[in-house]
Formats: sequence, C-alpha cells, structure tokens
Amino acid sequence: MHSMIRTAGAAAALLVTVSAVGTAQTDKLAADMVKDIGDLETKLVDLAKAMPEAAWAWRPMAGVRSSGEVFQHIAADNYFLPVFLGVNAPEATGVKSDYKTAQAYETRKATRDEIMAELTTSFAHLKQAVLATNPAQLPDPISMFGRTYTRQQVLILTTTHLHEHLGQLIAYARSNSIKPPWSN
Repeated sequence: MHSMIRTAGAAAALLVTVSAVGTAQTDKLAADMVKDIGDLETKLVDLAKAMPEAAWAWRPMAGVRSSGEVFQHIAADNYFLPVFLGVNAPEATGVKSDYKTAQAYETRKATRDEIMAELTTSFAHLKQAVLATNPAQLPDPISMFGRTYTRQQVLILTTTHLHEHLGQLIAYARSNSIKPPWSN
C-alpha cells in the first residue's frame, strides 16, 4: 500500500512538473512571438517613415497594392486576425470576423499620418492579443477562412503574415532606390 501511495505521489509530482514546464514553454512562445512582432513593428514603422510620399503611392504593376495600401493592410490584419483568438478589434475599426470588414477598413481613405498612427495602434493591439492567449488553449481548434487551425497555428500565421509583408515592402522600397534604415 505504501508503495502504491509513493508511486501515485511520484506520478502526481511528475505531472505537476511536466505541466509547469509545458506552461512555461507556451508562455515563452507568447513572449518570443511578442518580441518578434515588436521587431517587425520597428522595421515596418521605420521603413514607412523612410519612404517619401511618392513611394507610398508606388505599386509594381496594376492590380496590386501600393506601398501605402500594404501598410493599411497590415494594420487591418493586426486587428482582424486576433478576432479569431477571441480578442475583438476596437469598435471604431469596424473589424469583425467577416473578412469584408477588414477589407473595408484597409481600403478606407486615410492620410499617411493616419496610417502611421494606426500601424502603431494596431501593433499594440496585436501584441496584447498574443499575450492574452491562454497557453492551455493553444491546441484548441479555430475555424478561419473555411479551414480549421489551432490557436497556435493562428498565432504563427499572424507573424508569418507580417514577415511576408515586410519582405514585400523591402522589395518595394529598393525598387524605388530606398534603403531600409536597418540594412547595409
């Protein structure tokens, strides 16, 4: 009997330890993601500031977003994607879980200064949404764009989306002879 109690006690202690390690790892995931998002924000905002007005209007060809429209798209999705994690976008944006609301937000008329301010505000919202994600819910399924993802996959998709558009805007900038401020 004492052996069984000792074994059960050891198993319980192991379970608590493994659970604590798992929670620490997922909390680290959120912290690492917020750090990456912060680095992306710095680069995107610095690049937006480095691009003159003419470069904001530039697009590589008809039918694709201009530089300014890409910045608006980033801000819109920084509000839109957290909705699927259960974090509503600020009411003033009008962004809901229907992609058409994000499209309406990103295609609204806005000045360069308004877009710059919205980039900063949207990044703060996104970082808050990542930190608000309960680590225990990371494996939970979420329906988005007609597919099923886990919460963790949505978080990863959110950051890869930002990396994609940073690369796009670097190419746009270099096509206009603008060197990204952090590069050699």
